[in-house]
Amino acid sequence: MQLLFGLVLTYLIGSIPTAYIFGKFYKGIDIREHGSGNVGATNVFRVLGKTPGIMVLLLDILKGLIPVVFLADMLGQTSILYRIFFGIVAVCGHNWTVFLQFKGGKGIATSLGVLIGLTLRIPSIRIVLLFVVLIWLCCFLLTGYVSLASVLAATLLPIIMVVTDQPFELKCLGFVFCVFIILRHRVNVKRLLAGQESRVKLFSSKNK
Repeated sequence: MQLLFGLVLTYLIGSIPTAYIFGKFYKGIDIREHGSGNVGATNVFRVLGKTPGIMVLLLDILKGLIPVVFLADMLGQTSILYRIFFGIVAVCGHNWTVFLQFKGGKGIATSLGVLIGLTLRIPSIRIVLLFVVLIWLCCFLLTGYVSLASVLAATLLPIIMVVTDQPFELKCLGFVFCVFIILRHRVNVKRLLAGQESRVKLFSSKNK
């Protein structure tokens, strides 16, 4: 019962539509009707500006971190497997939120929060997090494409898990996150191949 309660609560935490909430309260708009239409930090960055985008990014990271670390500890579900279950469910909540008819974001920030949370309890995965973040940053800074950086980092995540000889459960997590992220970026991949994907101008004066 404790595990079931934890999974339900984790899903609800992951489901909090932070981008939608910020759109409503910050500018009185439905973020789904602007920019890319995605309920995520990148679209908030484009539509509302840098400060709201950063705030949504941090909150979406916390949606993955809190269940994996604090909720799992509070409920006594401290094994690697249970933390991974909580992490996957948190990302599912973000991607398919009950509060927006099961249509949510793409799970990048929340997946990152899960990985950060796991590093606080499983030291061996810290090298994985370091490599994934560096890959994402290098790709984004070189191209300006958030989607390309996210797909590349996600594709390499399970490979890095294998190369660094992580526990089997973590290798499975890497594969699941890879599949989730690639599936959620199908439209972006099509736009990238067609040369129609929008870049994010990190230092643009518009993004304040």
